[in-house]
Amino acid sequence: MLGAFGTRRSTALYLAAWALLGVLLAGLMVAAGGAPWSASLPFAVPLALAYGCASGFSAYYLCRAYPLATRSLGTVLGVFTCSAVCAGALWAAAGNGFAESLRPLVPGLPPMTRPFVALMFGLGVILYGLTAVAHYLALEFERARSLERRELEMKIAAQEAELRMLRTQIDPHFLFNSLNSISALTSIDPAAARGMTLQLSNFLRRSLGMDAQRKVALDEEIVLVRAFLAIEQVRFGARLRFEHLIGEGAGQCLLPPMLLQPLVENAVKHGIGNRLDGGTVSIAAERAGALLRIRVENDADWDDASQPAAGCGIGLANVRQRLLATYAHAASVHWTRHDARFRVDIALPAESEPEKEK
Repeated sequence: MLGAFGTRRSTALYLAAWALLGVLLAGLMVAAGGAPWSASLPFAVPLALAYGCASGFSAYYLCRAYPLATRSLGTVLGVFTCSAVCAGALWAAAGNGFAESLRPLVPGLPPMTRPFVALMFGLGVILYGLTAVAHYLALEFERARSLERRELEMKIAAQEAELRMLRTQIDPHFLFNSLNSISALTSIDPAAARGMTLQLSNFLRRSLGMDAQRKVALDEEIVLVRAFLAIEQVRFGARLRFEHLIGEGAGQCLLPPMLLQPLVENAVKHGIGNRLDGGTVSIAAERAGALLRIRVENDADWDDASQPAAGCGIGLANVRQRLLATYAHAASVHWTRHDARFRVDIALPAESEPEKEK
């Protein structure tokens, strides 16, 4: 079924409206002809329901055949005027025939006088026109919803494509730096280079197995960060230290996969790697109401020209773009230097999987 009969709810509402019109028609018969309600209702209500179904289907298909966007107003008015007149005449004739067949079964049903037949004809024309207007409104509403849904689907598709692009940007960048580290170790410590290669293989197997579109828990992200730092620790040894403090409820909060990895990579490359005595990379996270706050810090030299400038660098730019694509303006990322430490602060909506909620 189409039009007003597209769903059970719309069908029920449509038929209820026409049943009410039948009751009003019965009231006119009682007021004008003095017919009792017991005779008027069995005549008027079924007749109104039958006309509602017939005019509903007819008007719906005509509205589809003559859309307002592509047809001239004169053509539409002409088609529906002729259709309304024909429908009104058929309804008046059907009413007259129905009354004659019903009269032996329903005592008190008055004869169909010419004024009443003319009244039925006029009501039929008006009701057909109102039905057509209602169908045009419904079709326009349906078209607007379809366009809105299509626009939303296109927006989601564009967002997913952007997230995939940003995710694929991380992997070559990390792999390039890791291979450089392995290359540097091959001439210094071949055994360490082999160990780093195996750890890199395990890390890539774990990271590539993560769905770029599925958010992961912060605890899972920390495990990945530890695996990355284990790779780098083959080269840096005791010079590279790692600390993390995850507040209650923060570990179960969800975030885009490998969001922290480029920040930790920058901390090692631009911070720890440029200090003779190394330093510490620390991650702190806490859930503050509806927000998850994450801080990534590392020791850094203030006079080191290799430190990333404001808003520059693949790591910071990638994190900012991924947060914008995923959360729009509900998330933020800021960086600063404080007490010989380079600090990145991230705030994003605190989301948790239902089964992990406490």
